[in-house]
Amino acid sequence: MGTLLAKGIAVFFAGLLGGQVLYGFAKAPSFLLRPPGAQGEEDFLARCIGCGKCIEACPYVAVRSAPFAVGPAAGTPVIDAREQACRLCEGFPCVGACPTGALRDVGVRTDVRMGTAVIDEELCIAIDGGIRCEVCYRSCPLINRAIDIELRPRAGDSTHVLFAPVIDEEQCVGCGLCVERCVVGDPAPAIRIGPPQNAPPPAPQSAPESAPQSVPEGAPQHASEKKGT
Repeated sequence: MGTLLAKGIAVFFAGLLGGQVLYGFAKAPSFLLRPPGAQGEEDFLARCIGCGKCIEACPYVAVRSAPFAVGPAAGTPVIDAREQACRLCEGFPCVGACPTGALRDVGVRTDVRMGTAVIDEELCIAIDGGIRCEVCYRSCPLINRAIDIELRPRAGDSTHVLFAPVIDEEQCVGCGLCVERCVVGDPAPAIRIGPPQNAPPPAPQSAPESAPQSVPEGAPQHASEKKGT
């Protein structure tokens, strides 16, 4: 009993902390970064019961409880990539802890479809400032796959080039490590996580099977039996 109470208190305060540090929104954002294994927002909200087990299971305290500012999704697990990104842990303990299947179908890192990184080229110091940075590139767990460096000509300079980070939307899993490590912060990081661009289409829902009708004992089973044939 004491252990359950302690866990409940821990989840409660995690929610309060999430409300203080998470995103800093005054209104509900258009996209919430969910833990690995979420299969789209509609499916996730239909299954998630807000139990907090994935929050408890995360060894990096990356999964937090969404604050009241997000509206109906308050209390459900989210990740603030700037505060603490997902580490794509081996074995995905958050997925294993989910009792309802809201987080599921993840075995390896490339199965994850949390979101897709988006670079703001006007804020990126490697593109707009001409500084060789590569921090987002070097921090990516799928380096040279999800993110790569593209050499671009520098305006008015025939000798030097720009080392521009480029996202492969088919490979990016949206863990947010690039966002956490981005050296730009004012007015915002030069990279963010948006909705997944590589998510598979939802599987068509099959019609529920009708329950077989029971036949009273001794009743004829087929039309031929009714005719006595």
